[in-house]
Amino acid sequence: MDVKFPLALEHLIAHLGRLPGVGRRTAQRMAFSILGWKDDLAHLHERVKACPRCGNYTEGGECVVCASPRRDQHQICVVEQASQIAIFEQTGYNGLYHVLGGRLSPLSGIGPEELRIKELQERLASEDTAELILATSPDVEGEATANYLAELFRDGKVTITRIASGIPAGADVGYADAATLSRAMGGRRIL
Repeated sequence: MDVKFPLALEHLIAHLGRLPGVGRRTAQRMAFSILGWKDDLAHLHERVKACPRCGNYTEGGECVVCASPRRDQHQICVVEQASQIAIFEQTGYNGLYHVLGGRLSPLSGIGPEELRIKELQERLASEDTAELILATSPDVEGEATANYLAELFRDGKVTITRIASGIPAGADVGYADAATLSRAMGGRRIL
C-alpha cells in the first residue's frame, strides 16, 4: 500500500473505512474532520503536524510528497487545504504542493497575512520552480485568491497556470448553471 498520509492518519482512515457504508473517500473526509476536533483526540494532534515545506500532513519532518525524489521538483500545485492533496494524487499529478491554509475572504477577516503566502514566496525564491499551478476553488473567494497570487508572482521566473473548470465528467449538461457552462465554453479545446 502506497501511503499518501502519515501512518497514524492512514490507520484512522482504515478504521473508519470498516464502518458500514463508508468507503475510502468518506473515511478520508471523516478523518480530516476528526483532525479538527480539539478534545479527545489530542494524541492525533500531537503526532500529525504540517509539513514545514508545503503544509501537507506529516508525522515529523517533510511529508511523503516533499521527501520523495520521484516527484517533479519544478511544479508546485497550490491548494487551499491539505485534505485536497488526496484528490490531486488520484489524478496522477506528480509534482509538489503548497497548502495555503484557506483562501482570501475579506468578509470573514481572512487576508493574505492569514494564509501561507509568505512561505510560498520563500519557496519560489529558493527552489527551482518552473510552473505554479493555482488549484483554488472556482467560487468567488477561490478566484480572488488565484487572481491575487497570479498578480503577486506575475513578474517572476515561474509560469503561472490555473486549473480548468466547467462541466464535471459524467454530468448532464442540462443540470449545469449558466456560470459553469460559460466557464466550460471558455476553456474548450480542439479535438
